[in-house]
Amino acid sequence: MFENLVNQEAGKLLAADIRHNRLPGAILFSGSEASGKLTAALETARILSCHENPQGKWLCECPSCLQHKSLICSNLMLMGPRDCSLEISAAAKTFTDAHFINAKFIDAARYLFLRSVRKLTLRFNGILWEGDSSLNKIGSLIEEINENLEVLDFPRELPDITEVKKICEEISKLCNKLEEDFLYDSIPINQVRNMEVWAHIKTEEGRKTVIIENADRMQTSVRNAMLKILEEPPEDVVFILLTSKRNAIMQTILSRVRTYNFADRTLDQQREVITRVFHNEDFSGSINDYLLTYLPVTPSEIKGQARVFYNSVANRQICNIEEIVKKCEKFNPRIELRLFLSNIAAFTKPLLNSQAGTEAAAQTMQLLRNCSDNITLYNQSPASALEILMRDMFALNNIYGGVFCAAM
Repeated sequence: MFENLVNQEAGKLLAADIRHNRLPGAILFSGSEASGKLTAALETARILSCHENPQGKWLCECPSCLQHKSLICSNLMLMGPRDCSLEISAAAKTFTDAHFINAKFIDAARYLFLRSVRKLTLRFNGILWEGDSSLNKIGSLIEEINENLEVLDFPRELPDITEVKKICEEISKLCNKLEEDFLYDSIPINQVRNMEVWAHIKTEEGRKTVIIENADRMQTSVRNAMLKILEEPPEDVVFILLTSKRNAIMQTILSRVRTYNFADRTLDQQREVITRVFHNEDFSGSINDYLLTYLPVTPSEIKGQARVFYNSVANRQICNIEEIVKKCEKFNPRIELRLFLSNIAAFTKPLLNSQAGTEAAAQTMQLLRNCSDNITLYNQSPASALEILMRDMFALNNIYGGVFCAAM
C-alpha cells in the first residue's frame, strides 16, 4: 500500500488503519504544499475500493483499481481549488520526452500526464456543477479535452512524437482556460449540496470517496453545510479533507475528523520525488521551485514587477499598472497573482520594527486579500484590482506618515 507516496510516514499509518479496519469515515490530511496529500488521498480511495485480497497493491489490475489509476472511477468525487496548470505542463514534458527516446518508463509517464489532466477535470463533474450557469461552457471544454485525451489513453498505440506534442499542447491550452475561467477559489455552497445528494445514493459495489482539497478556504456557509454532513455521514462514504493550514479549519470540523500529519520533506527527499515522478535528475531545488519553472514568467520577473508596484507606493508615485499586468502575462496562470501579492507582503516585513509599521503591515495584508478576492472571486480585471490596491496603499502610507519604505 502507498508505494507511490514517497518519504511520508503518514502512508504507513494509513495502511495500518486500513488493514485493521480502523479508518473512520472522515479524515484530514494536514501538511505543507507538495507534501503528497493529494497523492495519498487518491491512493486511499483506490485501496478502499480494491476488489482483491489483500487490498491495495499498486500493481493490482482489478477493474476498480484500473479505473482509479486512470482517475475515471464513478465512486470518486474531487472538489476544491488547486493550481493544476504547472503540474500538467511538467507532466506533458516528462511524457513527450519519454516518448521521444522510447524510455522504459513511458507507461508511467503516460499515466502521469493523464492523471495530471484529470486532477483538474474531475473537479468539473456535472453532478457538482448542476444548476451552475457555466455548465454548458464547461461541458464543451471538458468534451474537447476528453476527445484529445482519448487519443493518448490506454490501451491505444501512441501516435508519433510530433502528433503527441501537438495534442499535449492543445490539452494544456484547454486546461488553462478551464482552470482560469471556471475553477472557483472557494467551493460554492451549491456544490456541497450536490455532493451530499450524490453521497447518499447507494453504490453497487465498493466505497465512495469525497476528496476536498484546500478545505481551509471554505466560506462560513460551506463550512456549516460540511459540518452537518460530517455529523451524520452517509454509509460507505469516506470524506478526505486536505489542508496546508490546519489552524484555519473550523474547530467543530476538526473534532469530527482524524488528522494525519504530512511532514515537510527535506530538500534531498524532494529531489528524489522530482527524479522518480518527473524523471529529472538535474534539478536541485524543491518540488514547488521545479513546478514554477513551467510558468510563462519567471518568479524573479514577477518579484521584480511586485517591487516596481511597491516602490511606487513607497515613493508616492503612480506606476504603469497596465505595463505590470502585461509583463506578468495577465497573471495567467493564477498562481502568478499569488506570487505577486506574496512578494508585496514580504516587502512589508521591515515595517514590523515599529508600532505604526506593524499596524500598516497588518492592514496591507487585508488589502492584498481583498485584491485577490476581487480578481478570483468577483472576476474583476487584474488592472482594475491593482489600481484599487494602489489607491488604498497610498491612503495607508499617508495615514501612517509615509511608513512604507522602498524594497531593496
